[in-house]
Amino acid sequence: MEESMKGLQRSCRCGELGVEDIGRTVTVMGWVQKQRNKGGIIFVDLRDRAGIVQVIFEEADCGQENFEKAEKLRSEFVAAVVGKVEARSGAVNENLATGRIEIRASQVRVLSQAQTPPFPIEEDVKTKEELRLKYRYLDLRRPDLQRNLALRSKMTNSIRAFLCREGFLEIETPILNKSTPEGARDYLVPSRVHPGCFYALPQSPQIFKQLLMCSGYDRYFQIAKCFRDEDLRADRQPEFTQIDLEMSFVDVDDVIDATERMVAQVCREAAGLEVPLPMPRITWQEAMDRFGTDKPDTRFGMELVDVSGVVEGCGFGVFTGALEEGGTVRGINARGQGEMPRKKIDALVEFARGYGAKGLAYISVQADGSCKSSFAKFMTPEQTGTLVEAMGGEPGDLLLFAADKKKLVLSVLGALRVELGKQMGLADPEKYNFLWVTEFPQFEWNEEEERFVAEHHPFTMPMEEDLELLEKEPGRVRAKAYDIVLNGVELGGGSVRIFQSQVQERMFEALGFTKEKAYSQFGFLLEAFKYGVPPHAGLAIGLDRFVMLMAGVDNIREVIAFPKVKDASCLMSDAPGTVDPGQLEELHLTLRS
Repeated sequence: MEESMKGLQRSCRCGELGVEDIGRTVTVMGWVQKQRNKGGIIFVDLRDRAGIVQVIFEEADCGQENFEKAEKLRSEFVAAVVGKVEARSGAVNENLATGRIEIRASQVRVLSQAQTPPFPIEEDVKTKEELRLKYRYLDLRRPDLQRNLALRSKMTNSIRAFLCREGFLEIETPILNKSTPEGARDYLVPSRVHPGCFYALPQSPQIFKQLLMCSGYDRYFQIAKCFRDEDLRADRQPEFTQIDLEMSFVDVDDVIDATERMVAQVCREAAGLEVPLPMPRITWQEAMDRFGTDKPDTRFGMELVDVSGVVEGCGFGVFTGALEEGGTVRGINARGQGEMPRKKIDALVEFARGYGAKGLAYISVQADGSCKSSFAKFMTPEQTGTLVEAMGGEPGDLLLFAADKKKLVLSVLGALRVELGKQMGLADPEKYNFLWVTEFPQFEWNEEEERFVAEHHPFTMPMEEDLELLEKEPGRVRAKAYDIVLNGVELGGGSVRIFQSQVQERMFEALGFTKEKAYSQFGFLLEAFKYGVPPHAGLAIGLDRFVMLMAGVDNIREVIAFPKVKDASCLMSDAPGTVDPGQLEELHLTLRS
């Protein structure tokens, strides 16, 4: 029978008790982890978000009524216990923070009964994720998830404290916005009072935070909810949270300095991690050439090597053909993998094909210095030896090569490097390598639309020395943009913004915008720019990803209370769902069958 807690008040959480509390009478409340009835004595493990404490019931201490209640306790019952803290009578449990003490109960109340849960409420449960997400409210009781969300809260509080101390103002920006089709797909919300018109949920507060700079607010931040209707991966969600900030009268170094100090404080306070400052910086071009990606994991080497000049004119048509078409030949050295079985090498070839490669060429350097090669018959031993030397190959190494257009080769070898790093255990999980990637391309060529699109967004300032290239060679223009990367994951990024109207107009022209189109999409921002705009810059960091990396998990669903799955649905609430026809009528919508 369920009881009231009237007259009882919790004095502490279960996991907060220790040897210093011995002799103290306490009232604890929580969920029953397990109950063990040993005849004349009943042991109950009581759990709350702070941990587990062992409670002992003996009829001589708690009376017949309370002892009988304890006999009926089952897993996930909610109970309130009054008792005295004692030194543990049995063996000390070193795996529990409360393992040296126990509570000798004098009273128990069953506040709520529970059905048998569909999976065990315990740490590192092996239950399928689909079942865990369907019963997320039960999943969230598990200690590991509770630790993750407590870490998230601690990190968020640290971020707020730092930014407030640095003179930033926390200002909320609108959730219901105007759609701007550039970038990812918007989530659209139909308007009831404006038939045929739609709001868009924000992909970021970008325009509004720039307007705040125009309004003289100098330093802004927001823990902002954002939405993107895009394909999902382990580190993406349709709704996500970002640490969003903007600063006036600053340049690249000012934003990077503030961000580094914020990140260092958060890592120190939330995870006990000391981050050396300043963080390393490399340009986008250097990152691509060395690692094949703009978010490199620098915890291990295996960097890309350009061997185009070495294989030029060799007899291997795959190499020479790629070079003749303006492509490149590059390789990576998987040290110590020269004896890799052919089956494993074939698996790497298939992996590369998944990234668009036609295949991979390889050389296995044997222990005696001889070479086994997938293209041995097309090159002389001398040519092969020169290629091995260029790759720094030594006995026992496996050299892997890709030949094609530069962009494809970098993508393939960048992904292959990360995959081999995982297989070979090269990335130390205890290591946290932060770095900045700077000087991104201003534009990216869109094959489908046959025009340049903004690599970041249309308000990013080009490097001053590249302004003269805007009309002549937009593909060569570098942006005053910067990304912060941790262990191969892009934590976030930002840029210096365009604040001069003539530069903004040139930017829109380079993107193929007419003046009418620019004003139809961004008119209120462009209008504001006529009234005095300070130089400004900003950045946004993905809070979900940041917490994920600090928690040491590989999926952001593990650090979000109620996440969506890959098709953007919620298995617990069955969102999205159908709506009443009357609601559609009010919104002036009809559904096509």
